[in-house]
Amino acid sequence: MSESPNVCVIGVGMSAFGRHPEESFEDFGKEAIEAALADAGLDYSAIEMACCGHAMQGITAGQRLLNRVGATGIPIINVENACATGSTAFHQAVMAVRAGVVDVALAVGFEKMQRGPLAADARLAAPSQAQRSAPMPEMFAEVFRAHSKKYGTTVEQMAMVSVKNHRNASHNPKAQYGIEVGVEDVIGSRMVADPLTLMMCCPTSSGAAAAIVARADFARTTPRKPVTIVASVLQSERAASDPLAFVTEINTRAASLAYQQAGLKPDDLDVIELHDCFAIAEIVHYENLGLCERGEGGKFVEQGLSAINGRVSVSSSGGLLAKGHPLGATGVAQIVEIVEQLRGESGPRQVRDAKIGLAHCQGFGGASCIHILAA
Repeated sequence: MSESPNVCVIGVGMSAFGRHPEESFEDFGKEAIEAALADAGLDYSAIEMACCGHAMQGITAGQRLLNRVGATGIPIINVENACATGSTAFHQAVMAVRAGVVDVALAVGFEKMQRGPLAADARLAAPSQAQRSAPMPEMFAEVFRAHSKKYGTTVEQMAMVSVKNHRNASHNPKAQYGIEVGVEDVIGSRMVADPLTLMMCCPTSSGAAAAIVARADFARTTPRKPVTIVASVLQSERAASDPLAFVTEINTRAASLAYQQAGLKPDDLDVIELHDCFAIAEIVHYENLGLCERGEGGKFVEQGLSAINGRVSVSSSGGLLAKGHPLGATGVAQIVEIVEQLRGESGPRQVRDAKIGLAHCQGFGGASCIHILAA
């Protein structure tokens, strides 16, 4: 491994993901921040900067949340990058510490969402999507059709992704849907965008997650063993004609840069949280992250290679499919899961001897953010 950047995660916390009809984003956002502060053994006065990820909560929502924790006059940056909002907020906090702007920074992601799919919006169309503005389920149904036609990926293999992630979520008390299901249950659930059924699509969710990052010398003064951030990468899209490019090229490029930055290769990874917004997305991301050859993602899940204590454990939290997907919170919640796995604190879903973890989020419209962490 190359020399690690001197930035560490020193505290993490999150709320449960779910509907939360009676709570505001300030309520569960404050819960997540206070949990991260307690985990780090810090008072809020130690935070020198806050990066707040949210996609739908309106202007200066970060200030509204943090005023509930303590108005200390620090810089507060509001971040929006579609589904990669939380991971981008975390990236910004890491960059601020790495650059020496501050010694300690908070990344918090939060969202309160309503039921139902995200509306079609032409602004989601990235360069490789041309004029497309279809709702997300139809976009990923098209991804499945293209991947299946080219590589033979099956509906049953998609269902296996959902089965695995729901099984993992059944051991995660913060997950929205902590229930075990079978392949028949997944395939037999309500059709959303043929052939994607309801259980192959992530739910809309509400919730929050927080992570505190600090210089390594400061981190060594805190009570918890720090987890080092060895790569932090954010990329946007390039124009392309391949119908799969919007979900392949950007993520493959971001992963390559992250591995270079960390001095690691895919075989070094023990645990991964990736952007499984739809079951087919997890299959394609196995390939994007270099876990298998292009076109082999369906076989990768079918052979149990992405199960907990398989070749590499993927979506141990339950992923977006079962843990839930509050847009602004997801990226930071992935960091929470990776940190807890590397500390050995994940209970029944603990990955054996986990030392290296990767978190990946894609924001449609053109953003891919990848972090690699080491115990």
